[in-house]
Parts: sequence; structure tokens; C-alpha cells
Amino acid sequence: MPKPIKNTQTGYRRPLLAGLLAALALCITFPAEAQETLRIGYQKSSTLITLLKTQGILEKALAPQNVTVTWHEFPSGLPLLEALNIGNVDISADVADTVPIFAQAAQARLTYFAQEAASPSAQAI
Repeated sequence: MPKPIKNTQTGYRRPLLAGLLAALALCITFPAEAQETLRIGYQKSSTLITLLKTQGILEKALAPQNVTVTWHEFPSGLPLLEALNIGNVDISADVADTVPIFAQAAQARLTYFAQEAASPSAQAI
């Protein structure tokens, strides 16, 4: 059984964002002259992804590689992972813990490249 990840206040968000950028950079190898589009699926509830989107961080990082980023909002994690599975989005971000289990039970081919520790005290109604 995997060990639970300690939720510390030392700042796990920057390494997570750096990991996301690194994973995207490794996945994208296009000819210099080709303009390509990276389709990112996300949920409105994802604070980190919303920050990436509104600040244009990925667009700035990927522009030198002639990559355009498009954002596709989904109401929940299951349709998001289904869109990833059938190729309607290239990468998905921030789904709940059990959603990938249901997707994999339906034979979805998913690759995990990062995780974020739970932070229930950071959420409010």
C-alpha cells in the first residue's frame, strides 16, 4: 500500500506546475515551422489550472516552440477523461481521486504524470 503524502506548507504548487511544464515540453516535439495546438481539458474547480490559464503561463512557455494552447472546460472529471481517451483533448488536469479508477475500469488508456496532495483546508463554500 503506498504511503500517504504529507501535506506540508512548504509549497508543492510550484513543483507541480514545473512538472506540468516539463511534461508538456517533453511530449511536444514538432518541427520548428509547424504551428501545433495543445488541447488542455480542465474543470472550472481547478484553481491551479485556472491560474495557468488566466496568466497565460503555458502559452508563453510554449510559444517559442510554435505551440498554441486551447482550453476546454468540462463539468466533471469523467467526461474530461473520456475526452482524453478518445483524443478530443491532449492532456487533462485535476480530476478527483476516484474518477480515473472508473475510467480505467472502462479500459481507458491513461498515463499519470503528476499528483497533488489533498488540501481540504484550502477549500470553502
